[in-house]
Amino acid sequence: MEKAYRYRFYPTAEQENLLRRTMGCTRLVYNKALAYRTKSWYERQERVGYGETSSMLTNWKKEEELDFLNDVSCVPLQQGLRHLQAAFTNFFAGRAKYPNFKKKHNGGSAEFTKSAFRWKNGQVFLAKCNEPLPIRWSKQIPAGCTPSTITVKLTPAGLWFASILVDDYTIKLLPKSDKAIGLDVGITSLIATSDGDKITNSKPFKQLRKKLKRKQKALARKQKGSNNREKARKRVAKIHAQITDVRKDFLHKLTTRLVRENQTIVVEDLAIKNMVKNHKLALAISDASWGELIRQLSYKCEWYRRDLIKIDRWFPSSKRCGNCGHIVEKLSLNIREWECSTCGTNHDRDINAAKNILAAGLAVSVCGATVRPEESKSRKAGAMKQKPN
Repeated sequence: MEKAYRYRFYPTAEQENLLRRTMGCTRLVYNKALAYRTKSWYERQERVGYGETSSMLTNWKKEEELDFLNDVSCVPLQQGLRHLQAAFTNFFAGRAKYPNFKKKHNGGSAEFTKSAFRWKNGQVFLAKCNEPLPIRWSKQIPAGCTPSTITVKLTPAGLWFASILVDDYTIKLLPKSDKAIGLDVGITSLIATSDGDKITNSKPFKQLRKKLKRKQKALARKQKGSNNREKARKRVAKIHAQITDVRKDFLHKLTTRLVRENQTIVVEDLAIKNMVKNHKLALAISDASWGELIRQLSYKCEWYRRDLIKIDRWFPSSKRCGNCGHIVEKLSLNIREWECSTCGTNHDRDINAAKNILAAGLAVSVCGATVRPEESKSRKAGAMKQKPN
């Protein structure tokens, strides 16, 4: 399994100068290629691919005003063009928006493949750099694992990180278990489980919102282009980084525990991008980070050979009585407990939904029912066409 290990490092003055120039050149090449591809399409309806932009990069290096591109490694520049090609591929496939231009104040990154770094005695030597990166090894890379890609990143807060990608063969499969669990995500409680437990949402943004608001006000008062404004911008960026770290730490601990304790995990296939269009709930949904929760469950289940099942997002998990199967016509969000009019069972909304999600997920695993709504609609349409008049 491919696994990335992320470390913080503190570059020397010489290393920082080289890395900043490398990121600046990578950003310049990316933006120039993006501008050319956009102009070619709007003016001549011509699609420009990676091959053409790679040839353009060779010509740019020969220009006198862009001669500084030869002072840095060519690998991060080529990788930037590959990332641009991937961005356009995702855009035309409908998976992402149109690529944006990269900005300096957002930090930057540079990706080094095997030809642009040396891995020697557990140390990283980047291209055109004689000294190893002073990485703080918070966790050692397993013995025998050789890095295939190293990505150096500068955050908006001014912190340096190195992400080392290795093929980790030391991941051990967890012993099989008969336990299955259904998860219903929420806002007040991040998840409710079919076992009857509720995990409280940490809400890191809400905790630091007042502090962030105060720092943002101070930033707005600073004159644009001044050193004080840059200092204030970094203070705001550090608070955002703190919010992200708290959220990810909480989610990593939660998802690891869920994967270790359960063989089968069932969740809903939610359309989160559509849900955040509700302006009253957008902030709370974003702070809960449901997408990151599902993403972590996905790759951890793949690592340890667990089963993650996603059920149809249109399945009425909250409205269905888990005892008799009766479905209520309407159930507003402010109703957290309700009583079934058919069998009289009193339900906690979230716990009942988690139990229904588990039951639906087990049905999916047994009989192979559809998971994604578009599949359900297509199959339903096909069945209607085959139905005799």
